[in-house]
Amino acid sequence: MDNRLTFNEDVENYDKWRPTYCEELVKDIMAYSQIEQGKKAIEIGIGTGQATSPFLKIGCELTAIELGKDLAEYSKLKFREYKNFAIYNTTFEEFECPDDSIDIIYSATAFHWIPEEIGYPKVSKLLKTDGTLALFWNRPFVARGNDELHQNIQRIYQKYRPSNTKLIENDTERYNNISKNIQAYGFRDVVFKLYHLTRRFSSTDYIALLNTYSDHRSMPSTTKEFFEDEIKEAIIKFGDVLNVYDTIDLYLARK
Repeated sequence: MDNRLTFNEDVENYDKWRPTYCEELVKDIMAYSQIEQGKKAIEIGIGTGQATSPFLKIGCELTAIELGKDLAEYSKLKFREYKNFAIYNTTFEEFECPDDSIDIIYSATAFHWIPEEIGYPKVSKLLKTDGTLALFWNRPFVARGNDELHQNIQRIYQKYRPSNTKLIENDTERYNNISKNIQAYGFRDVVFKLYHLTRRFSSTDYIALLNTYSDHRSMPSTTKEFFEDEIKEAIIKFGDVLNVYDTIDLYLARK
């Protein structure tokens, strides 16, 4: 299965546990883009609409793109009260609309699914001159060097999903690379900002959150069951409370 379609398997769980985006981030996008009623926007990878409401409420004409059929149907129903909303069950690569017609194109924790050599040029083609590109990602982080619970969880991850990749909460190299890529494809006035949030989960709720991620859902069923059992047991031993630290990186640019 295309990993992008794993999000389509349990839509209600996805909508319940995937975080929305902080008010400060939304304000920064609105201020940079000067988006307002009647302006045209495209959201790439709407999912269940974690980043959608602010653009609809401001009155812009929002077109959402979503590969997952169930996700698209869920969001269509969720935002049915808005006359300024349309959704297409397709990929961004296959989506069609007139060139130089869009005021803002944004994507929340989804643009990495599109090959950059396709995604950035197409965004540029669709945007009006001075139109805005807004890309942002929420990356939950569950490691603290002085936190025994988080150390235990990392050992469980290494047991069932071993990786030599070092998790970096504030990944300066990543931020610089994305900013340079945006500029390399001809965008200008690039702005980068970071936001930090903390969420609290019980053991059951944390497992529900994990099941909204493609790499977790694609684990072999037996391995996944053992992995989840050990994660739950670890959290319960520490009062059944786990803090998850969200780092959100935002990139703004103009055509």
